[in-house]
Amino acid sequence: MTITERKDLRKMEVFDVGEGALKISYGPQHPGTGHFRLVVTVLGDTVLEADPDPGFVHRGEEKLAEYKTWITNIPHLERPVILDSAGIQYAYVLAVEKLMNVEPPERAKYLRIIMAELQRIASHLYWFALYGVFLGNSTMFLWCFGDREYLVDLTSLIGGQRITHSYFVPGGVRNDAPQRTPPELVNEFSRYYRMITGKELPADASDFRKYVGYVAEFFSQRLDDYWDLFFNNELFISRTKNVGVLSASDAVRLGAVGTTLRASGIKYDNRVNNPYDAYPQLKFDIPTGTKGDCYDRAIVGFKEMRESCKIISQAVEMMPDGPVKLKQHPINIRVPAGEAVARTEAARGEMMYYIRSEGGDKPYRVKISPPSFRQLASMKYLLRGEQIANIPPIYWSLNYWPVEADR
Repeated sequence: MTITERKDLRKMEVFDVGEGALKISYGPQHPGTGHFRLVVTVLGDTVLEADPDPGFVHRGEEKLAEYKTWITNIPHLERPVILDSAGIQYAYVLAVEKLMNVEPPERAKYLRIIMAELQRIASHLYWFALYGVFLGNSTMFLWCFGDREYLVDLTSLIGGQRITHSYFVPGGVRNDAPQRTPPELVNEFSRYYRMITGKELPADASDFRKYVGYVAEFFSQRLDDYWDLFFNNELFISRTKNVGVLSASDAVRLGAVGTTLRASGIKYDNRVNNPYDAYPQLKFDIPTGTKGDCYDRAIVGFKEMRESCKIISQAVEMMPDGPVKLKQHPINIRVPAGEAVARTEAARGEMMYYIRSEGGDKPYRVKISPPSFRQLASMKYLLRGEQIANIPPIYWSLNYWPVEADR
């Protein structure tokens, strides 16, 4: 089967697979992100059909939300995306605030953004760490997880825990950021900073605001090394360029979001198109691609990390003093009857919540539309007509997270 014939398979809704076709189970396995299966029909080494079979890590989050209060829902709702817990919480909290007709204090808006962008970078580093393993570059795994620790340390200082924080609450955030950076953290980062840059970390790093800015500035420069090691690497380029091409029209038709949508040339980001909290006061770009292949999807994610560093640096400088949450009952708030929809830009793309209240202390209905679930249509489309060896780079280029999709 020629390359042209393979690509033509995408245009066909139904076809006769003929003799010699074989249906195999690609999973269920844990490919670095959670258990997931593809039912793949192959002819030789050509994929005729690839049907995603999600659901192995379904947690019943939406139904569970009907039995817990508006506040006690927060810890379990972040579980489907533990490495981007701010991303899945953000839209929920904004929707509840719409129903309550309240707005958080200004300082809380900036703290939310700092936390969300730190976790966006941490999430992308996880994505690229596993991408390196998928494509035979294990050094990338070690680099990403090593650098990610300094970002996790920051979110731990702000939110109180390393991974899941339950930090966002209706009316603000749970607690303020510290004023001072722990000396042991400054010393550890100082050694790493000196090793990579050859310079000394400024003496005022004990000031937490300054420390956050130095970490963001350092990582933005560190990305130049990532470019040389990984993204400008001939192995990576040969495995991703012109592989899994998704045109702009197909990306829109299939409902793609996040880096997948932007890599196809569609400049859409809820932080700009549907701005919330303090994002309108911050200056940053929305990276886009031109071809929409696996390479472009990775490069858009790579550039997004640099933009997140810019956002963090601005947010720590512009963040005002003042309270970080409204005065209200810490657990048993009552939300007026009504329904609300909120959309945010999580690490993997648009995170959307529909919430309905009947005036009590619990939601009547919570519906989550996560970005990973919306990438399944693109996955099925892109894998048809490809070679078996291209399944890993295409699958992982979509930044799909099974636990988020199953929720």
